[in-house]
Amino acid sequence: MTGTAHTTVLIKGARILGGDPADILVRDGEIAEVGPGLDAGGPGALVVDAGDLIALPGLVDLHTHLREPGREDAETVESGTRAAAMGGYTAVHAMANTDPVADTAGVVEQVWRLGREAGYCDVQPVGAVTRGIRGEQLAELGAMADSAARVRVFSDDGHCVSDAVIMRRALEYVKAFDGVVAQHAQEPRLTEGAQMNEGEMSARLGLGGWPAVAEEAIIARDVLLAQHVGSRLHVCHVSTAGSVEILRWAKSKGQRVTAEVTPHHLLLDDARAESYDPIYKVNPPLRTEADVRALREALADGTIDCVATDHAPHPVEAKETEWAVAAMGMIGLETALPVVQEAMVDTGLLDWAGVADRMSCRPARIGRLSGQGRPLEAGSPANITLYDPAPRRAVDPFAMTSKSRNTPYAGMELPGRVVATFLRGRPTVLEGKLQ
Repeated sequence: MTGTAHTTVLIKGARILGGDPADILVRDGEIAEVGPGLDAGGPGALVVDAGDLIALPGLVDLHTHLREPGREDAETVESGTRAAAMGGYTAVHAMANTDPVADTAGVVEQVWRLGREAGYCDVQPVGAVTRGIRGEQLAELGAMADSAARVRVFSDDGHCVSDAVIMRRALEYVKAFDGVVAQHAQEPRLTEGAQMNEGEMSARLGLGGWPAVAEEAIIARDVLLAQHVGSRLHVCHVSTAGSVEILRWAKSKGQRVTAEVTPHHLLLDDARAESYDPIYKVNPPLRTEADVRALREALADGTIDCVATDHAPHPVEAKETEWAVAAMGMIGLETALPVVQEAMVDTGLLDWAGVADRMSCRPARIGRLSGQGRPLEAGSPANITLYDPAPRRAVDPFAMTSKSRNTPYAGMELPGRVVATFLRGRPTVLEGKLQ
């Protein structure tokens, strides 16, 4: 377990959501008081000088690949949650495409318990929609929902639930316990042999194209299915301007659909593929500059609800190879907040209250995590991130906490750093260091 036990923590002079400085007094894992000139009330308290730091509710990630069980060479629950804490996260949703797949109560409980034992952040397992994420038969959705892990989000991420009948049944099934199906929107027959975004760049580079319509067609189908059965749908890693328009239409009709965007789709575009460096190979692929602009605007206006990292660690040999055979995916837990600052805050599209909403409050609500994403006020669990937006520094993959190094930002200068993370009042990170 991490951190030193302090029943009382006093955070001095933090700018809550970027506002005026105030103190935050924490007792027994809860925020006891917020205001100026607070006192710790005795010796033994941990006092943190947070002058010029921004205080945010602990970040919540709806989309994290922790790889355990099965691919512990790339990441483990412990190493992934250590990386999450360093990125300011107090909760992550662990995706189901492990080995064995998290499609039974036994596997989701194993992941949940590993998270509790590690202690760096809350780990909420995501259950598979179908057995073995093969898209043929529904997994044990009810058993996973009733398990100790209390699964509420189900996804075959990495694979699309492409069969409309199976998707309908899943949407109907999860209504019984207020669950949500999180879809990886990719029509498989339109993306056979796909290597990058289909367009001018793929034609020039001679790489197989992944067309925007393959994402958009599934989203359009699924919002209609969700409306038909009256269920909740969440769309993973939205990447195209067309997808944004479909989501905007669905929300205008009052449909219960939510969506996420990754940090890399907010900052990087398909021109990166010119280098033929597989570090930029990801699913869905990096799209055009116009798509990036549309995604930023959609996150700003709330059409896209939240930022989710899609943290996808891979061992070195899976990425340092030729593009065609390289694995798809990028790590992102430790750089998400700096990337969002660069793409959204420093461009004037979001303020820090907006960042708290998109990176903590909304993902916690979508994932049904009642103890996360709460306002920084008396009575809330003391899940707190202290962030310094001022410094700029080059990203060093070898200084990262994740077991994997496949960051697309290596050598890129990004703003800000997480100074401290508190999980129910217990420091998991202090002065930029794991506890």
